[in-house]
Amino acid sequence: MNHGTRDDVLDCLAEAVGAVMAAHPTRVAIDGPPAAGKTTLADELADVLRKRGREVIRATIDDFVFPRARRYPRGEYSAEGCYLDTHDHDALNRVLLDPLGPGGDRRFQHAVYDRTADTVLSPPAKRAPADAVLVFDGVFLLRPELVDRWDLRVFVSTELGRTVDRAVIRERGVSSRAEVERRWRERYIPSQQLYFAAVRPTDRADIIVHNDEPQHPVWETRGR
Repeated sequence: MNHGTRDDVLDCLAEAVGAVMAAHPTRVAIDGPPAAGKTTLADELADVLRKRGREVIRATIDDFVFPRARRYPRGEYSAEGCYLDTHDHDALNRVLLDPLGPGGDRRFQHAVYDRTADTVLSPPAKRAPADAVLVFDGVFLLRPELVDRWDLRVFVSTELGRTVDRAVIRERGVSSRAEVERRWRERYIPSQQLYFAAVRPTDRADIIVHNDEPQHPVWETRGR
């Protein structure tokens, strides 16, 4: 276990990215429960990498969801539905992860769906340089459909009960506390428990960041 500052863990992550030897862009997964701090960590890592001279592609699983009508066949609060019916992994592999991977042409799209507007997106394809870094955050990134696509796997770990309080703060003014707590306790937390039971994602991670105290993180590096 390593203890340090926020800058220390970001330096560790940036060095791990730099240590990846590949002839294609480095694809980094930032996995973890909702409200664990994935997006913030991914944004900060992207900034550090840019300062070190790397071109960064920043993307998120939130832009690879199915249309709303397809996401809730099991009900709005279904944990199984959250895990099984939400994300379009085929599209993610087809337009982003495979093009940036071995043998890919490096022509990619960073999104396929606008979750807020509930509309399909088709942004123009861009071409990544071979030494670019994809920093991709989201839930369930180490599941079988995706796990082999990543060149570096990071799991942001937070005690699941703590994520409820973070979510209430994050969604203040958007959703009531009761709505947030129900969504987390009936859908999001049980879906993470399903994920852990089915996949054991921390066993698949290269680096685990324990983010219960974001300014004083604890992290561990694991071999593949």
